Amino acid sequence: MPLSVEITSLDRNREAVRVCAAIPSRAVTAPEITVATPADREPIVGSLVDTFANDPVLRYLFPDQATYPRYAAAFFGYLFDKRVSKQTIWTIGRGASVALWNPPGTEEASPERRTLADLLPAGAMARVDAYDDAVHAVLPAAPFWYLGVLGTHPDSTGHRWGHAVMRAGLRRAAEDGVPAVLETSNPGNVEMYRRAGWEVVRTVAAPLTIWVMRQSPRPAD
Repeated sequence: MPLSVEITSLDRNREAVRVCAAIPSRAVTAPEITVATPADREPIVGSLVDTFANDPVLRYLFPDQATYPRYAAAFFGYLFDKRVSKQTIWTIGRGASVALWNPPGTEEASPERRTLADLLPAGAMARVDAYDDAVHAVLPAAPFWYLGVLGTHPDSTGHRWGHAVMRAGLRRAAEDGVPAVLETSNPGNVEMYRRAGWEVVRTVAAPLTIWVMRQSPRPAD
């Protein structure tokens, strides 16, 4: 179920996703990067709901301010549940910064999980399907690691923690010898990702502008 934050957005989300920010104004040693477990679900989902409150994709999917928190929590919870058993969610501070990655060939949801259609009203699900179909139509056929969500909570910006959790997945992609792929609908994030080594490979015009970006495997830092 693609999403970026790309995972990645204007306004407060521009501050929330700092993959390649300037030297931070606060000198802080980053806490340990950990692999999320089911016990981290609530803090991570809550952090992402706050982080993406003004994100173009999330506001397209869930435009009503009153219901946004509930539906966004269902959406991010679904994405978390798809990935947590794969051990491909990297986080700092149990959601202060988090990257949800998908390894190659693992798009299907676990059968024991409820589908997203069980959690959302019909109108919201139709928008999710439209966005998902648009992205999947332009994703590569060859194997790749997919960065579905990357976000740093507004209270934790300025430390480059987003860059750190992003690199955890990029290292796995490099170990597998396959590229990494993400998509974003925030024009302000395109340049930030470029500075972190990503390049735009496709652009989608509808249901909203989507930039699909790729990073070739390269030796670990």
